[in-house]
Amino acid sequence: MRLNAYLARAGVASRRGADELIKAGRVTVNGEAGQLNTFVESRDRVQVNGHPVELQPLAYVLLHKPAGVVTTAHDPQGRRTVVDLVEHPSRVVPVGRLDADTTGALLLTNDGELAHRLAHPRYEVEKVYEAEVEGEPSDAAVEQLRSGIELDDGPTAPAQARMLGPTRVELSLHEGRKHQVKRMLAAVGHPVTRLHRSRYAGLTLEGVGPGESRELTGAEVTRLRSGYGELPAPS
Repeated sequence: MRLNAYLARAGVASRRGADELIKAGRVTVNGEAGQLNTFVESRDRVQVNGHPVELQPLAYVLLHKPAGVVTTAHDPQGRRTVVDLVEHPSRVVPVGRLDADTTGALLLTNDGELAHRLAHPRYEVEKVYEAEVEGEPSDAAVEQLRSGIELDDGPTAPAQARMLGPTRVELSLHEGRKHQVKRMLAAVGHPVTRLHRSRYAGLTLEGVGPGESRELTGAEVTRLRSGYGELPAPS
Protein backbone atom coordinates (compact mmCIF):
# COMPACT_ATOMS: atom_id res chain seq x y z
CA MET A 1 0.00 0.00 0.00
CA ARG A 2 1.33 3.44 -0.90
CA LEU A 3 2.36 5.43 2.17
CA ASN A 4 -0.24 8.18 1.77
CA ALA A 5 -3.01 5.57 1.47
CA TYR A 6 -1.66 3.84 4.58
CA LEU A 7 -1.80 7.07 6.56
CA ALA A 8 -5.34 7.73 5.36
CA ARG A 9 -6.42 4.22 6.42
CA ALA A 10 -4.73 4.82 9.77
CA GLY A 11 -6.94 7.87 10.29
CA VAL A 12 -4.02 10.30 10.30
CA ALA A 13 -5.11 12.54 7.43
CA SER A 14 -6.58 12.53 3.94
CA ARG A 15 -4.26 11.32 1.18
CA ARG A 16 -3.50 14.91 0.26
CA GLY A 17 -2.82 15.80 3.88
CA ALA A 18 -0.65 12.70 4.20
CA ASP A 19 1.43 13.86 1.23
CA GLU A 20 2.13 17.12 3.08
CA LEU A 21 3.21 15.23 6.21
CA ILE A 22 5.53 13.07 4.13
CA LYS A 23 7.07 16.05 2.32
CA ALA A 24 7.60 17.76 5.67
CA GLY A 25 9.69 14.80 6.85
CA ARG A 26 7.30 13.92 9.67
CA VAL A 27 6.74 10.31 8.59
CA THR A 28 9.20 7.43 8.94
CA VAL A 29 9.01 3.83 7.75
CA ASN A 30 11.28 1.42 9.64
CA GLY A 31 13.20 4.41 10.99
CA GLU A 32 13.84 5.96 7.56
CA ALA A 33 12.18 9.09 6.21
CA GLY A 34 9.16 8.18 4.11
CA GLN A 35 8.89 9.36 0.50
CA LEU A 36 5.88 10.04 -1.70
CA ASN A 37 6.63 6.83 -3.64
CA THR A 38 7.20 4.67 -0.54
CA PHE A 39 5.13 1.50 -0.31
CA VAL A 40 4.26 -0.04 3.07
CA GLU A 41 4.11 -3.79 3.69
CA SER A 42 2.45 -5.63 6.55
CA ARG A 43 5.59 -5.89 8.75
CA ASP A 44 6.77 -2.29 8.27
CA ARG A 45 6.77 0.15 11.19
CA VAL A 46 5.23 3.52 10.35
CA GLN A 47 5.55 6.53 12.64
CA VAL A 48 4.26 10.10 12.44
CA ASN A 49 6.11 12.63 14.58
CA GLY A 50 7.73 9.70 16.36
CA HIS A 51 4.44 8.03 17.26
CA PRO A 52 3.49 4.64 15.75
CA VAL A 53 0.38 4.42 13.61
CA GLU A 54 -1.60 1.37 12.52
CA LEU A 55 -4.29 0.64 9.97
CA GLN A 56 -7.87 1.02 11.07
CA PRO A 57 -10.39 -1.67 10.13
CA LEU A 58 -12.15 -1.06 6.83
CA ALA A 59 -15.52 0.59 7.35
CA TYR A 60 -18.48 1.21 5.06
CA VAL A 61 -21.32 3.48 6.19
CA LEU A 62 -24.50 4.54 4.39
CA LEU A 63 -25.78 7.94 5.52
CA HIS A 64 -29.18 9.51 4.86
CA LYS A 65 -27.83 13.02 4.38
CA PRO A 66 -30.18 15.78 5.54
CA ALA A 67 -30.32 19.25 4.03
CA GLY A 68 -27.91 21.89 5.32
CA VAL A 69 -25.00 19.51 5.95
CA VAL A 70 -21.89 19.79 3.78
CA THR A 71 -20.29 16.77 2.09
CA THR A 72 -16.74 17.03 3.35
CA ALA A 73 -14.64 15.78 6.24
CA HIS A 74 -13.86 19.29 7.52
CA ASP A 75 -15.42 22.66 6.75
CA PRO A 76 -13.35 25.86 7.21
CA GLN A 77 -16.58 27.79 7.78
CA GLY A 78 -17.50 25.61 10.74
CA ARG A 79 -20.64 24.14 9.18
CA ARG A 80 -21.78 20.68 10.19
CA THR A 81 -20.35 17.96 7.95
CA VAL A 82 -21.45 14.47 7.00
CA VAL A 83 -18.51 13.08 8.99
CA ASP A 84 -19.85 14.87 12.09
CA LEU A 85 -23.14 13.04 11.63
CA VAL A 86 -21.60 9.59 11.28
CA GLU A 87 -19.18 9.81 14.24
CA HIS A 88 -17.54 6.52 13.31
CA PRO A 89 -14.53 5.17 15.26
CA SER A 90 -12.69 4.72 11.95
CA ARG A 91 -11.90 7.79 9.86
CA VAL A 92 -14.40 7.50 7.02
CA VAL A 93 -14.80 10.09 4.27
CA PRO A 94 -17.59 10.65 1.73
CA VAL A 95 -17.50 9.07 -1.72
CA GLY A 96 -18.40 11.86 -4.13
CA ARG A 97 -20.49 14.85 -3.17
CA LEU A 98 -24.03 16.00 -2.60
CA ASP A 99 -24.83 19.72 -2.50
CA ALA A 100 -25.58 21.16 0.92
CA ASP A 101 -29.28 21.47 0.06
CA THR A 102 -29.51 17.97 -1.47
CA THR A 103 -30.63 15.06 0.69
CA GLY A 104 -30.25 11.33 0.34
CA ALA A 105 -27.95 8.35 0.04
CA LEU A 106 -24.26 8.98 0.66
CA LEU A 107 -21.56 6.35 1.18
CA LEU A 108 -18.64 7.01 3.53
CA THR A 109 -15.66 4.68 3.76
CA ASN A 110 -11.92 4.40 4.40
CA ASP A 111 -11.57 1.87 1.57
CA GLY A 112 -9.64 4.09 -0.83
CA GLU A 113 -9.56 1.56 -3.66
CA LEU A 114 -13.33 1.14 -3.66
CA ALA A 115 -13.93 4.88 -3.30
CA HIS A 116 -11.75 5.54 -6.34
CA ARG A 117 -13.69 2.99 -8.42
CA LEU A 118 -17.08 4.35 -7.38
CA ALA A 119 -16.05 7.93 -8.18
CA HIS A 120 -14.49 7.10 -11.58
CA PRO A 121 -16.69 7.76 -14.65
CA ARG A 122 -15.40 4.56 -16.28
CA TYR A 123 -17.44 2.38 -13.92
CA GLU A 124 -20.76 4.17 -14.57
CA VAL A 125 -22.11 3.88 -11.03
CA GLU A 126 -25.88 4.31 -10.95
CA LYS A 127 -27.31 7.28 -9.06
CA VAL A 128 -31.08 7.74 -8.76
CA TYR A 129 -32.54 11.16 -7.90
CA GLU A 130 -36.02 12.42 -7.11
CA ALA A 131 -36.48 16.10 -7.97
CA GLU A 132 -39.27 18.53 -7.15
CA VAL A 133 -39.36 21.08 -9.96
CA GLU A 134 -41.04 24.29 -10.96
CA GLY A 135 -43.94 23.74 -13.32
CA GLU A 136 -45.20 20.46 -14.75
CA PRO A 137 -42.82 18.82 -17.23
CA SER A 138 -44.38 17.70 -20.49
CA ASP A 139 -43.87 14.32 -22.14
CA ALA A 140 -41.52 16.09 -24.56
CA ALA A 141 -39.38 17.42 -21.70
CA VAL A 142 -39.12 13.94 -20.16
CA GLU A 143 -38.14 12.53 -23.54
CA GLN A 144 -35.40 15.18 -23.80
CA LEU A 145 -34.00 14.01 -20.45
CA ARG A 146 -34.03 10.42 -21.67
CA SER A 147 -32.25 11.28 -24.90
CA GLY A 148 -29.56 13.51 -23.37
CA ILE A 149 -29.26 17.23 -22.79
CA GLU A 150 -26.73 19.59 -24.36
CA LEU A 151 -24.97 21.36 -21.47
CA ASP A 152 -22.14 23.90 -21.54
CA ASP A 153 -19.61 21.11 -20.90
CA GLY A 154 -21.03 18.80 -23.56
CA PRO A 155 -24.03 16.53 -24.04
CA THR A 156 -25.17 14.26 -21.23
CA ALA A 157 -25.54 10.54 -21.74
CA PRO A 158 -29.08 9.23 -22.10
CA ALA A 159 -30.81 8.90 -18.72
CA GLN A 160 -33.77 6.98 -17.39
CA ALA A 161 -36.51 9.48 -16.55
CA ARG A 162 -40.09 9.15 -15.34
CA MET A 163 -42.69 11.29 -13.63
CA LEU A 164 -43.53 10.44 -10.00
CA GLY A 165 -46.14 13.19 -9.78
CA PRO A 166 -47.14 16.39 -11.57
CA THR A 167 -43.98 18.19 -10.40
CA ARG A 168 -41.79 15.25 -9.32
CA VAL A 169 -39.23 13.72 -11.67
CA GLU A 170 -37.08 10.63 -11.10
CA LEU A 171 -33.76 10.58 -12.95
CA SER A 172 -31.32 7.66 -13.07
CA LEU A 173 -27.82 8.64 -14.17
CA HIS A 174 -24.47 6.93 -14.65
CA GLU A 175 -22.51 10.17 -14.89
CA GLY A 176 -21.38 12.42 -12.06
CA ARG A 177 -20.95 15.94 -13.36
CA LYS A 178 -21.22 18.86 -10.99
CA HIS A 179 -24.86 19.92 -10.41
CA GLN A 180 -25.84 17.64 -13.30
CA VAL A 181 -29.44 16.93 -12.30
CA LYS A 182 -30.14 20.58 -11.55
CA ARG A 183 -28.57 21.67 -14.83
CA MET A 184 -30.46 19.07 -16.88
CA LEU A 185 -33.84 20.03 -15.46
CA ALA A 186 -33.13 23.74 -15.77
CA ALA A 187 -32.23 23.14 -19.43
CA VAL A 188 -35.72 21.74 -20.14
CA GLY A 189 -37.35 24.66 -18.36
CA HIS A 190 -38.05 23.15 -14.95
CA PRO A 191 -35.58 24.33 -12.28
CA VAL A 192 -35.19 22.08 -9.24
CA THR A 193 -36.71 23.24 -5.96
CA ARG A 194 -35.76 20.16 -3.93
CA LEU A 195 -33.42 17.26 -4.72
CA HIS A 196 -33.10 13.86 -3.07
CA ARG A 197 -30.83 10.93 -4.01
CA SER A 198 -32.86 7.80 -3.34
CA ARG A 199 -30.32 5.21 -4.47
CA TYR A 200 -26.54 5.06 -4.93
CA ALA A 201 -24.69 2.07 -6.40
CA GLY A 202 -27.68 -0.11 -5.60
CA LEU A 203 -27.87 1.06 -1.96
CA THR A 204 -31.24 2.37 -0.79
CA LEU A 205 -32.26 4.25 2.35
CA GLU A 206 -34.90 1.76 3.48
CA GLY A 207 -35.12 1.98 7.27
CA VAL A 208 -32.62 4.86 7.51
CA GLY A 209 -34.14 8.20 8.51
CA PRO A 210 -32.71 11.65 7.72
CA GLY A 211 -29.47 12.16 9.64
CA GLU A 212 -29.22 8.44 10.44
CA SER A 213 -26.65 5.98 9.13
CA ARG A 214 -25.95 2.27 9.11
CA GLU A 215 -23.05 -0.06 8.45
CA LEU A 216 -23.17 -1.93 5.16
CA THR A 217 -23.69 -5.65 5.40
CA GLY A 218 -20.96 -8.07 4.37
CA ALA A 219 -22.99 -9.01 1.30
CA GLU A 220 -23.31 -5.35 0.27
CA VAL A 221 -19.58 -4.77 0.65
CA THR A 222 -18.82 -7.89 -1.38
CA ARG A 223 -21.20 -6.76 -4.14
CA LEU A 224 -19.62 -3.30 -4.31
CA ARG A 225 -16.07 -4.60 -4.32
CA SER A 226 -16.81 -7.12 -7.07
CA GLY A 227 -19.28 -5.08 -9.10
CA TYR A 228 -16.98 -2.38 -10.44
CA GLY A 229 -13.93 -4.33 -11.53
CA GLU A 230 -12.59 -7.03 -9.25
CA LEU A 231 -10.66 -5.50 -6.35
CA PRO A 232 -7.97 -7.36 -4.40
CA ALA A 233 -8.98 -8.75 -1.04
CA PRO A 234 -8.88 -5.94 1.56
CA SER A 235 -5.92 -5.92 3.93
